[in-house]
Amino acid sequence: MIRVVVVDDQEMVREGFSALLNAQDDIEVIGAAGNGVQGVALARTVKPDVVLMDIRMPEMDGLTATRLLLDGSQELKVLVLTTFDLDDYVYEALQAGASGFLLKHAPARELLNAVRVVAAGEALLAPSITKRLIEDFVRSRRSDRIRPAQLGVLTERETEILVLIAQGLSNTEIAAHLVLAEQTVKTHVSRVLTKLGLRDRAQAVIAAYESGLVIPG
Repeated sequence: MIRVVVVDDQEMVREGFSALLNAQDDIEVIGAAGNGVQGVALARTVKPDVVLMDIRMPEMDGLTATRLLLDGSQELKVLVLTTFDLDDYVYEALQAGASGFLLKHAPARELLNAVRVVAAGEALLAPSITKRLIEDFVRSRRSDRIRPAQLGVLTERETEILVLIAQGLSNTEIAAHLVLAEQTVKTHVSRVLTKLGLRDRAQAVIAAYESGLVIPG
């Protein structure tokens, strides 16, 4: 069962998301909050698997709340929800440690899939949006960066898998591409994240681009 907290300043949105998620056999909403301050306090108390986090809220915005929640936490996942398709929000959300980004007007099936994917740590969400933005982000901020020394801790196979993660491939697709068992791929992915001190695949994608291992475009 995936335990979820919904943080949004609009009551109708909170109730709508909660009803949709609670209707699923594998998802349970265990709390809701109307701003970042309440959301941080609630999440620290009930310890959900995933927090659905709005960005623009009173008292404390979702980006600040995400930073506070994920500071030192490797277990909690944050899925950022917003009505604003603005690049800077995506950059800040990913820098804060969010595992995914989804626009509020996305279809219900995409939201449900997003929660499940983020809970599993499987993939960066909304690739049509975030892949472009990450590439632009890295291109504009890394003109002279070199490959970081910490990538040297990876084996040749692990480096190969990190490249494929950055290209947006799922574990199943990586397994097919490399002709490996999917469980073997999962083991390699876990080792990549552990060795580089990364929370999930979203951070792995950013690391691959920022290090120059994968070149934008």
